[in-house]
Amino acid sequence: MTSPWQPGQLLFAGFEGKSVPSELARLIEQGRVGGVILFTRNLGDPRHVAGLVSSLRALAPQRAPLTVSIDQEGGRVQRFRSPWTQWPPMRQLGDIDDLELTRAFADAMALELTQLGIGLNFAPVMDVDTNPANPVIGDRSFGADAQRVSRHGVAFIERLQTLQIAACAKHFPGHGDTHQDSHLALPRLPHDLERLRQVELKPFVAAAEAKVAAMMSAHVVFEAVDPKRPGTLSPPVIDLLREEIGFDGLVFSDDLEMKAIADHYSPKQFVGGALEAGVDALLVCRSFDLVTETLSRLEALPDPTIERAVERMVAFKAAFPPPPMPDPKSPPAAPYAEHQALAKRIADGIPLSR
Repeated sequence: MTSPWQPGQLLFAGFEGKSVPSELARLIEQGRVGGVILFTRNLGDPRHVAGLVSSLRALAPQRAPLTVSIDQEGGRVQRFRSPWTQWPPMRQLGDIDDLELTRAFADAMALELTQLGIGLNFAPVMDVDTNPANPVIGDRSFGADAQRVSRHGVAFIERLQTLQIAACAKHFPGHGDTHQDSHLALPRLPHDLERLRQVELKPFVAAAEAKVAAMMSAHVVFEAVDPKRPGTLSPPVIDLLREEIGFDGLVFSDDLEMKAIADHYSPKQFVGGALEAGVDALLVCRSFDLVTETLSRLEALPDPTIERAVERMVAFKAAFPPPPMPDPKSPPAAPYAEHQALAKRIADGIPLSR
């Protein structure tokens, strides 16, 4: 029987097209992929998505269930759009500053994901948006105040996870004050450690205290902590999370195909480097060639390098087993009128108390 302790369980893969590629299907059947991440390019109507998720999950061995994940933040970053609810950006929730509204938003989002059999949402963004010129965070953040970001991020995390959808706080230790996009370049932040503790780190401390299931590393160089390596590959940066903050949950890399990593490091460097730094799970969001190379390098790492990461992955999957399997013959009844009304309320800036 396939073991849940395979190194490949640390790999989460994306793919092209609206059906499961046969090569990826074989890896899932062998238990050599821990999860998949879905993008808009993979999604059709509700019947199609229910069938896709069912087919993906049915491939996986019973002892090593597949986690299906997605980026569903709202605003610019939401993979499900019409006929599903199109949510305003999280900034709108921060501006309204009504925690009950944020909780209602998380409840509605959790229901839509649960009914599709998706168990992990790479949200919320816990970056503090202190740089108006930031090209990648902006209104994905709850705001420019660390306390407000913390409050709303925790409200979102707690409600999502109460409904058994795992949340992932991103992008540790903070991508909010960069002036470059790590999809396109390798950003650097010059702030000293005290500034990081007072601003960037505060929401991640709050997320850890709220027992968020996972966090995602930033492909950003934090010069005061490690002037040479981006956070994803930096033991001192991940030590901030593990030792100073005390987070022992799952840590994902951001997508390893982003230019901040791909233009500066080889697969050999970034696979070993991320695991040695203390990252547990690796995201490869598109290229199957890179999926297979990442897998082969994971499987070649010495046991001491991957042992703790695999333990965390096993614990994560035990805490957040997949939701009920969706039925392609009876797909979710999107659109959800009550969710659309909630989205309009958020967009119009109306708190729940009115």
